[in-house]
Amino acid sequence: MALLTPQGVKEVFQLQLGRDLLRRLLRWEPLDEWSDPRGSILLDALYDCVLFAAGKGFPWVEVARVVKFTDELLVETKGCSSITEAVTILGNKLVDYQRHFTARDLLALCDYSHNTFIRHFRLYQYVLGQARTVHLTVTHLEVCTPPQPLPLAEGMHRDMWNHQQQVAALEATEEQKRRELRLLREALREEEGRLLEQTFASMQPQGTEGTQPHQGLCREALEHLVHEAVGIQIKSLGQRLQCEVQMAFNILDLRLQKQLLSLNVPLSPLPPSPGQLGPENAIKSHRAHRQKKARAK
Repeated sequence: MALLTPQGVKEVFQLQLGRDLLRRLLRWEPLDEWSDPRGSILLDALYDCVLFAAGKGFPWVEVARVVKFTDELLVETKGCSSITEAVTILGNKLVDYQRHFTARDLLALCDYSHNTFIRHFRLYQYVLGQARTVHLTVTHLEVCTPPQPLPLAEGMHRDMWNHQQQVAALEATEEQKRRELRLLREALREEEGRLLEQTFASMQPQGTEGTQPHQGLCREALEHLVHEAVGIQIKSLGQRLQCEVQMAFNILDLRLQKQLLSLNVPLSPLPPSPGQLGPENAIKSHRAHRQKKARAK
C-alpha cells in the first residue's frame, strides 16, 4: 500500500469526490464497480477511515496512519476462523501503533475498529475473503431525447392551436374528397369504354367456315348497336352525375363546418392594448393620469 501524505488525506477529506482521489493516491487502477465489487468495498472502508479520523479531529499525520492501520488489519485478519482471533490481532496492532497516536486518539480508533470491523467481522470475511462468481447481463438501451422546443415567441394559446388543427383537418378531408372524385370519374370512363367495345364486338357479323364475313351491318343491327351505345353512355353519365352530386354535398358540408369554425375563433388570452380599452376603462385611465400629474406638481 502506498504511504499517504498528510496533505493527501487533507485533500481527500476536503474534496466532495474525495473517494476517487484516494484511489489515485493509493496508486490503484480504475475500479469496475460491477466486475470487481471487492475492490470497491475495500476502497469504501478506507475512505470511511479518512472521514472518521478527520471528523474526530485527528492530526493529518495520524489520519494517514489510520488508513494504513485499517488496511493492514483487513489483510492480517483475512482467513481468520473466529472473532477471538481477529480481536487478538486488533489488540496487537493497537499496541504496535500506540506510540504513533495520543491516548485519546488511540481509544477512539479502538472504538471505531470494534464498532465497524469486529461487529461485522463475518460479513467482512465473506465479502473480502472469498472470490465471488458474478453473472452480469448488460443491456444497452437507446435513450431518445425530446425534440428542441420552439421559441416561446412562436407559441400560441392551446385553444387557438386546436382551432387551427381542426381547420387543417377539414381542408385535408376536402382535398381527399376531390381526389376520390377524380379517380371515380376515370374509373367510370374506363368502364364505359370497355362496355362500348364489348357491345361493338358482339354486334360484328361472323362468317361461316370457308366464307368471308360480311363487310357491313344491316340497318336493324346498326340501330340496335346505336341504341345499346346510347344506353351505356346514359347509364355511365347518370352514375357520374350521382357521384358528383353526392361528393358536392360532402364538400359543401366540409366548407360549412370551416365557416362555422371561422365564426368561433378563440379570443387571444393577451390583455388588451390601451387603444382597445372600453369607455369606462379609458375614463379611469385618464383620471389616473391626471392624478399622477397633480402629485408630480
